[in-house]
Amino acid sequence: MTSIKQFQVTFDCAEPERVARFWCEVLGYVVSPPPEGFDTWEAYKDSLPPGQQLTGFACADPTGVGPRMYFQRVPEGKVVKNRVHLDVRVGTGLVGEERLAALESECARLLPLGAVRGQLLLADDENESCLNMQDVEGNEFCLD
Repeated sequence: MTSIKQFQVTFDCAEPERVARFWCEVLGYVVSPPPEGFDTWEAYKDSLPPGQQLTGFACADPTGVGPRMYFQRVPEGKVVKNRVHLDVRVGTGLVGEERLAALESECARLLPLGAVRGQLLLADDENESCLNMQDVEGNEFCLD
């Protein structure tokens, strides 16, 4: 049996660079280097035919631990709830008011980047509190 060593998370979106840069800020990621033979992403984009200049964009964890994130342009818009979403783990190990404060603090940081606040789900017998959010194109994610 083969053991998978790496994976990437791929987002379908309308504006790959915009969504990628949003997630770079959320996760502390960096924009991946431009393709080989190009000094900048602008130079690479300028080399492409019209209509293909912004079809994909990527970012990566600068430590090399987290997965690469790839954002690809698709013609259709988002119409239903995500089947998969990211949990941004800002409250790990925290409970009660301390956890809520961490979630609220991260939410306040992300709102100016274009995130949209969703519903706060308070802790119950099985789950800790989390805060539903949306990225700049409406993709759901949780502050957890």
